[in-house]
Amino acid sequence: MLIFLLISYLLLSISLYFVFNKAGEAGWKGLVPGLNFAVWAKLIGRKERYALWLLFPVVNIFIYAGMCIDLVRCFGKHSFLQAVGSVVYAPASFFLIGKNKEDQYAGPIVEQEKAYYAQIEEARKSENARQLKKLEANNPFKKGPAREWAEAIIFAVFAAAFIRMFLIEAYVIPTPSMEGTLLVGDYLFVSKAHYGIRTPKTVLMIPLLHNRIPVLNRESYLEKPNLPFWRLPALEKIDRNDLVVFNYPEGDSIYLTPSRAFSVYDVRRNPGLQSEVRGRQLITRPVDKKDHYIKRCVAIAGDTLQIRDGQLYINGAISRNPEKIQFLYKVTYQGQLNTSVFEDWGILGGPSSDIASASPGLLYLHLNNEQVELIKGMDPSVQVERVDIASVRNSPNMVFPYDLRHNQDWTIDNYGPLYVPKKGASIPLNEVTVNTYRRCIEVYEGNSFQISGGKYLINGQEATSYTFTQDYYWMMGDNRHNSEDSRIWGFVPADHVVGKPLFIWFSTKNGSMSNGINWNRIFRKANNYD
Repeated sequence: MLIFLLISYLLLSISLYFVFNKAGEAGWKGLVPGLNFAVWAKLIGRKERYALWLLFPVVNIFIYAGMCIDLVRCFGKHSFLQAVGSVVYAPASFFLIGKNKEDQYAGPIVEQEKAYYAQIEEARKSENARQLKKLEANNPFKKGPAREWAEAIIFAVFAAAFIRMFLIEAYVIPTPSMEGTLLVGDYLFVSKAHYGIRTPKTVLMIPLLHNRIPVLNRESYLEKPNLPFWRLPALEKIDRNDLVVFNYPEGDSIYLTPSRAFSVYDVRRNPGLQSEVRGRQLITRPVDKKDHYIKRCVAIAGDTLQIRDGQLYINGAISRNPEKIQFLYKVTYQGQLNTSVFEDWGILGGPSSDIASASPGLLYLHLNNEQVELIKGMDPSVQVERVDIASVRNSPNMVFPYDLRHNQDWTIDNYGPLYVPKKGASIPLNEVTVNTYRRCIEVYEGNSFQISGGKYLINGQEATSYTFTQDYYWMMGDNRHNSEDSRIWGFVPADHVVGKPLFIWFSTKNGSMSNGINWNRIFRKANNYD
């Protein structure tokens, strides 16, 4: 992609050489970086310093498109297709103008347009109907109704795509992993500016779609050409216990099934999933097209985390739990239990998929502390006991980094200690650290990694330590026993961070309009931790 951009810029400069000659400017100015854009701005009727806007990321997209359209208009190219062609690939459009003897420079179009509309305004103020009618009849900038509509639609789509890509995006909660804080069916606005606007890696895509085309069930983008990743300065840093929307780290290679997506790593770890994905195409995705997840950042770069009996510790100190943190509980009772009140209490869970089916007088529910007390108060016979999740899961120690030799006692409730990588920090390379951080080194930071003869080779060079080039975060769901999070797939790299959830703008019950609307949740802030 970088080569494509360099070649395109070279061709643009050459095409400007011919255009400048036609417009009465020295052609060599078109070959000088910076000067060529200043002269270009002057030719269309702008001040030369107008070209400085091209230095501002995101804004420069609009400025460049406008300058392209205005330059071809200076040569009498006013049609819709000519305008589109100049934006799609300016070097070709400008080269044709420069080599076509019939195309002549008609003057700075922006100044001409301003002068024309100034005459229109003057005729209206002086109430000179004859002059006004004459000016309107000979409007050189007049557009037909079809073009007006087409340009309005294109602008609306482009503006919406721009806002969605760089500023704010709507997001819906699809799973109960954040239950208590965020419910299935909550619609959020997510700010992409708070943690730094991320430039898109994917260039060719269908606007307003993330990664799939509805009905057609096809990817909505092309992986190549692509751009290198970089991020604008952040308004604030990610702090512990912030809610974060990010790209699913293991979402680079997935199988799509009617129920959900499985990463290729899910299938490797759990051979039982092979029947689910058999015959399905393996889909690869770039970083910015991986599925969006939302979790709570419980540990930032440089932290050491540990979980003991479900309680999170950061750097050796107890971490304050979210107000509505949930765990799986075993509820036993005698006789009948009035479960009709559960919905009013926000109890939406049921038997977990990896728990044996509940029998009469027995329920398994994901509850917060308040809900536990409410259920206990229903009847003296009710007993509520938190489940030791390791005792009921088929593979309790199947947690990141899946190192049964060194971490055989790790479960989702008893985990760590584990260091979260920080940019600039170094780790020694040994069997334990390689098992834990190899994906960071090899996949997220783009290095080749090999083990040969008991030695570690990074990019072909023997290494005894490694220094990280970006920050990482540890994300967990507030529904601690019903969340696929960093305990399953590990660290979230900084370049996967999408944005900060702001507030809930709409909410449906259990994710369906047919169940009704949660009116009391609309316009509530997304994070109720504070």
